[in-house]
Amino acid sequence: MSISPKIALLEEYAIVARALSAPARLMLLEQIAQGERGVEVLAEKTGLAIANTSQHLQQLRRAGLVTSRRDGKSVIYRLSDPKTLVLLDLLRIVAEQNLAQVERILRGMSDGVEALEPLSRNDLATRLAEGSVTILDVRPADEFAMGHIPGARNVSLSEMERIAPTLDPGAEIVAYCRGPYCIYAHQAVIALRKQGFNARRLEGGLPEWREDGRQVITS
Repeated sequence: MSISPKIALLEEYAIVARALSAPARLMLLEQIAQGERGVEVLAEKTGLAIANTSQHLQQLRRAGLVTSRRDGKSVIYRLSDPKTLVLLDLLRIVAEQNLAQVERILRGMSDGVEALEPLSRNDLATRLAEGSVTILDVRPADEFAMGHIPGARNVSLSEMERIAPTLDPGAEIVAYCRGPYCIYAHQAVIALRKQGFNARRLEGGLPEWREDGRQVITS
């Protein structure tokens, strides 16, 4: 028995929805959004077995969310469409607005520190032009080397207390990381605000900044 065009379309849409239904695949998309990655690196970054990583990547590829190319014996993955970044952020927004557990988790992370609204990318660009902001990239060093916001300083969470004396106490500090699911920027801002700094996180992360067409530095 044939199915209606509408049902056929909905079944295709559901392929994308199912591909996003596993935390492991969301982690993989977050990593691939930083730049092209091979299977072995993605497995190491996410803590998954290589075979498991490959299976999840096949699901993402069947859903059209990632594409791949061969580089010698390696298979390299990248996002198929930058609109995937928008989709991931919409998932976050809907979850934060409608799931009480998400709110509880975020509140627990704040450790009693009042959270400020994220700084928009447009506002950060303005502050960069004015030279009135200190930018901290709290991703791992290899991701920082693949691309970062001009003037950003690469700092790990474990270094926050050590670098505090080197920061201008009168300057606004903006921290960013991988994107909507990365909690490093949240944690960095909390640590800095506990020490009295005027700190807030950036809306989105490096992939969203890059997709806006803004300058990205590689090293």
